[in-house]
Amino acid sequence: MKKLLLLFVGFVCTTLSWAQSNPPSQKKDKKAEKKEKVNAMVKMEEEGQLIFNKHSIFGIKLNTDGYGFSYEKGKFLTPKKTRILQFEFNEKKHPKEDKDAGSVDIFGNVNQFVYGKANNFYQIKGGYGQQYLIGGKSNKNGVSVSALWLGGLSLGILKPYYVDVININTEERSRKTFTEIEDLDEYVYLGASGFTVGWGEAKVIPGAHLKTALRFDYGRFNEVVSAIEAGVNLEYYAKGVLQMVDNKEKNLFFNAYVSVLFGKRK
Repeated sequence: MKKLLLLFVGFVCTTLSWAQSNPPSQKKDKKAEKKEKVNAMVKMEEEGQLIFNKHSIFGIKLNTDGYGFSYEKGKFLTPKKTRILQFEFNEKKHPKEDKDAGSVDIFGNVNQFVYGKANNFYQIKGGYGQQYLIGGKSNKNGVSVSALWLGGLSLGILKPYYVDVININTEERSRKTFTEIEDLDEYVYLGASGFTVGWGEAKVIPGAHLKTALRFDYGRFNEVVSAIEAGVNLEYYAKGVLQMVDNKEKNLFFNAYVSVLFGKRK
């Protein structure tokens, strides 16, 4: 019983000592300081200023010559300037590509193919650049506008485009590319052989790219990225790229694009 009483007395003394070392005035000062800091952050949010350290953004991209996907990491240098690192995967289409109907399977589905297509052309791109805030949101329902530029390396991947065919003379079924068919009227075309066919013969072509764009962020809260980006992109590859037979190989590509972006700031 004496031990319990001594423990209780010790606890009371310790509590009183802590209370004396932290007087109510200091507690009020800390609370006021914290409240002032929170109010300042809320004011900056309302004025559209970004008060974060970094962001992570995913994008779905529609180009004038294809489509793609992107992932971006950003580091805020100042409230208006952000350093960005971006990675993309794209497939580039030739303007003359047009799908034709081939054979029909047992379920009634039509197997399609692109007549005269030589290669599928994919790109893996890594870019470094900066984003500049032009105008922040006047309120939570507003839109912030940023300008950005990016440049970096690009790897072009050429995968031969195979089609399933039947020889009219021999009735032999096989897989061919349009680059190896001398007489296009010699075959009946059943359809494209599929995405997985031809990777063993794929070629990698190094290149470089540069792009500039405007980004419109309409997200209700600054910690959430909901944006649309519109811009132009320039690419150059060390070797010529053949996409369609009877067309010239190209080293230089130029396109415009629109991306839908979503992500978070921290």
